Amino acid sequence: MPRGGIARFLHASGSLAACGAAPSPNRPAMRKTVKPDPQQAPGRIPVLPIRSTIVFPMGATALQIGFEPNVGALNAHPERDLVVATVASTEDELPLDPHTLEKVGVAVRVLDRLNLPGGTIQATLQGLRRIRLTQVRLEEAGHYTAVACEVEEAYPPQPEADELVERILTLLGGVAAKVERIPDEVPRVLRMNLADPGRFADLAASLCNLTLPDRDAVLQALDVGERLRVVHRALEETWRRVREIEDDGEAAAAAGDRARDDPSARDRPADIRRRIQALQAALGEADPLEREANDMLRRIERAGLPSRIAVAARREAERLRAPQTTSSEAVEVRAYIEALIALPWTRGSGGPGIDLDAVRRAIDDEHLGLLEAKNRLLEVVAVAELRGDLRGPIPCIVGPSGVGKRTLAMAIAKGLGRPFVRLELGGRSEGQLVGTRRTRGGALMGKIAQSIRDTGVKDPVFLLEELDEVGLGNVDGDPVEALEEALEPENREQFTDRWLDVALDLSDVFFIGSASDFYRIPRDLRDLFIEIRIAGYTPEEKIAIAREWLLPRIVAEHGLQADAVEVSDETLLFLTRGYARDAGVGNLRRSLASVMRYLARQKAEGEAERWTLTPALLEEVLGYPRYSVTPAEVAPEVGVVTGLAWTASGGELMFIEALKMPGTGRLIITGLLGDVMRESVSAAFSYVRSRAAELGIATEAFNDYDIHVHFPVGATPKDGPSAGAAVTLAIASSLADRPVRHDVSLTGEVTLRGKILEIGGVKEKVLAAYRSGLRTVILPAPNRRDLRDVPEDVRSGMSFHFVDRMDQVFELALVERPEARPRELHAEEPGRPPSERDRQAASEGGGGHPPE
Repeated sequence: MPRGGIARFLHASGSLAACGAAPSPNRPAMRKTVKPDPQQAPGRIPVLPIRSTIVFPMGATALQIGFEPNVGALNAHPERDLVVATVASTEDELPLDPHTLEKVGVAVRVLDRLNLPGGTIQATLQGLRRIRLTQVRLEEAGHYTAVACEVEEAYPPQPEADELVERILTLLGGVAAKVERIPDEVPRVLRMNLADPGRFADLAASLCNLTLPDRDAVLQALDVGERLRVVHRALEETWRRVREIEDDGEAAAAAGDRARDDPSARDRPADIRRRIQALQAALGEADPLEREANDMLRRIERAGLPSRIAVAARREAERLRAPQTTSSEAVEVRAYIEALIALPWTRGSGGPGIDLDAVRRAIDDEHLGLLEAKNRLLEVVAVAELRGDLRGPIPCIVGPSGVGKRTLAMAIAKGLGRPFVRLELGGRSEGQLVGTRRTRGGALMGKIAQSIRDTGVKDPVFLLEELDEVGLGNVDGDPVEALEEALEPENREQFTDRWLDVALDLSDVFFIGSASDFYRIPRDLRDLFIEIRIAGYTPEEKIAIAREWLLPRIVAEHGLQADAVEVSDETLLFLTRGYARDAGVGNLRRSLASVMRYLARQKAEGEAERWTLTPALLEEVLGYPRYSVTPAEVAPEVGVVTGLAWTASGGELMFIEALKMPGTGRLIITGLLGDVMRESVSAAFSYVRSRAAELGIATEAFNDYDIHVHFPVGATPKDGPSAGAAVTLAIASSLADRPVRHDVSLTGEVTLRGKILEIGGVKEKVLAAYRSGLRTVILPAPNRRDLRDVPEDVRSGMSFHFVDRMDQVFELALVERPEARPRELHAEEPGRPPSERDRQAASEGGGGHPPE
């Protein structure tokens, strides 16, 4: 017969389909794939009739083969990994009747073949799967061959199969306690294979030393339910024989009982447990603890956990059957096993992988503007796509609230086709992040592992919010170090939650961070991130966002028709400047929602169906504008300077007031300032005093007047050196009685020699000035390069002056001393814009020249 393998018989649909039906949909997936062999002649497979044992699928047996046809078959096919068919035979005389071999057999792989003296062969046979043998014949070479057909196994309903398995295990416990030829570890081995009832039946038939006819009956049963019943009947027969032997030897049994009652004869607790098992087997009832433990083991096997996780889960499940396990411990064990089963150890999102174009489209669909932040994020995604992993630095989106940090991360998740999960880190202790040991009372799994479990996949997009608030407040442990352990690229594969106490692979998780202030993140943790800053939105960008994104969604959320609400760009500009001057769009969203609720009520009451939003309607709903025009924006004033400040919520205007009054030359500073800012005020006063002649300040003014420098909004802490230039200008204006231009804002640190030093946060400060309507900004000369971060439409609409010394600031911002003339004052309502008459009076009194 030509040499070859079995692949054509087990995989070629042509030969197998002719012999059997399609596989059952309830059938578990095959665990082993047979390796094809192109040299095998189509339609035939070598057959080894075996009279001493049966090789079951997924099992392995070492045999000494001396039966002449079998030796001939192996000698005719000396190739490695030979696949043959084994079948049980009860005939003793040669030649065998081929028709007796036409039944269900097992396709096996021949391993570790060794020729022994006397013409026998020692080999290991590895069972692959059941097959049906047809057209068996004796070849001229003296061995048997057959046509192998695929068989279909029918699986019973799951509850019925589980009940049969429980009955077998209960009966086996009693039999193993009485029959020495069944080792005590057999029930334990069977409990580790509860997921597949068909495999359980095969394993039970193999390990419980059933007779050869019983084992062959198990092999022939293609109905798994019938297969389990065959095993159960065989064990019942064994139990019946054991009971008969005990009844016949009653006196010996009584003597044995007396020996067992003697504690010195054997371990009394173990003997009692064996007797309980025997009684349960006689009654056919399973111990509730045993049933629960078996149910957990069955779930563990069906979950398909990695081997190291399955070992830990089985170890815990075995504790459920221990008599010393208390009810509270059993609850903890069940919770632990449930968590191990629920975690997605190997289950991914099934997305298309890292696709840069898909991420770009998703980000563009969700966000307007933010070109720089988008480009930086796409760079990170591009590196991950090229590398094929996520081991690089983690992007950290930095900016004030409401600028879209979370929605950017959600857009990335959408583009990658992965679930999105977020975790707020502020106020979290170490135990909350990475869990606590189960030996401690009230122990819980950490939030990181919980979030992975809740998403159901091992590769979500994970947003770590409030990174700059990690470890702040009264928290237990060291959450910073715990986060470092989780996020270190080298450690992600071995991240271990304290409660789980097994490694959870985080290498496929796409981490993204977010913070308000990147440099408030602890230094060691900050090294793991790259900063991607979002400074905020201009009024024009807010108008576009409101019209194209916010307004349609908010209108729909409030049950209104999309075409029922009309609004002009002028009204949206009034809304952004009067009610939503923050860096983000949070206030804008809330203001629009308030207006839509007002309109929804009108529609519900039948008052109107269509509306056009106007400033008057906004004031009626929202009240007077929250951000009103300040005096510094109306006319030049002495001692009032518009400075620029950086905060965690974006850039802000900071008005600095200086006032001279009769006194003794004291310098008074108020406004809840930090040490650095107080030192800046002192340095500014000293510099102005040194430049008194150039500024036209009389020398005696420093002895006859006190100077009071105040920073409004006194309840807000302020610190930093970047207000030095503005403070110096305010003091000089007050002492020289020269107004400061109201249309100019500035920032910069000043030395005692009057040099202007570089500062940070230029983009945020420029955007704050732009949002407030100021179009002239004075910046330190070294900060010229930072203008590239400012959006082009903002740069083109503003005038920038770059200075090296304070003398240049004085020339740009101070106007000539005005002549004293009376001004007619008018009381203004809160929030009311100044009238034209007020503007004219202020212009005449201020004497300011037009902006440069």
